[in-house]
Amino acid sequence: MTGRQLITDAQNTWCPGCGNFSIQHTLKNLLADMEKEGKDLDTVVLVTGIGCHAKMADYINVNSFYSIHGRAIPVATGIKLANPDLTVICCVGDGDAYAEGLDHLLFAAKRNIDITVLVHNNRVYGLTTGQYTPTSPLGFKGKSTPAGTLEFPMNPLDLLLASGATYVARGYTRKMEQLKTLVRDGVLHRGFSFIDILQICATFFPMTDYYNKRTYDLPEYDRSVFDLACSRAREWDYNGDAPIALGVFYQREGPTLDKKVDRVIRSVQERDNAILDFLASRQ
Repeated sequence: MTGRQLITDAQNTWCPGCGNFSIQHTLKNLLADMEKEGKDLDTVVLVTGIGCHAKMADYINVNSFYSIHGRAIPVATGIKLANPDLTVICCVGDGDAYAEGLDHLLFAAKRNIDITVLVHNNRVYGLTTGQYTPTSPLGFKGKSTPAGTLEFPMNPLDLLLASGATYVARGYTRKMEQLKTLVRDGVLHRGFSFIDILQICATFFPMTDYYNKRTYDLPEYDRSVFDLACSRAREWDYNGDAPIALGVFYQREGPTLDKKVDRVIRSVQERDNAILDFLASRQ
């Protein structure tokens, strides 16, 4: 199929001003470019979790799979292992991936499975109307913390670097061209690609002014140096007024789980075929 309509006719229920629109059109534009370059979009699979982000499965016209809350990444992993030729993109939320699904996220990074994970990080549970998440700032006042949360937020970039991710980046929904480049590079990267996307929730946590004043593009440096990447990732801890870097923090090559599993399967098949050939020769 060529020239397909990449935005479906499904009624869109995101709030006006939601950053998910930027991610949706980033994916649409990227997929359109990939199709023009000869990519068969029937080999692309989009996996989502539960939350506002998950509606992406309804709104982007490619093969898709709705998982349950926190379980999108193991589903994406299974799809990639079952058919390593597929391009698997996984959309998850910050509550979805950094809370219920954190163990799956870290182990996918550790295993270096060749999937691309886009975290729609609006730092609030938007679908359930405003509870705090693992990346909400200290003092965040929401439905579950009317007096303000007492917890410091986690730094997902720091955590994913420690877990072995081979492509670690941060984007922002108000910088769509940069975001498209980050997602494209993540999809092309052979290994586990993690992109934390600062996504505006216009209804429950409107952070546009805060991000606009503080975001900047990472300067050039050797992205394969782990210590440099960690230092950059720790400049802003998802709390306070420090500058917020955008771009690729870390990238390196490494063996992927899907290729390792494929080699094991082929080795077993070759062994079994050899046994069958031997048995046939004895008859």
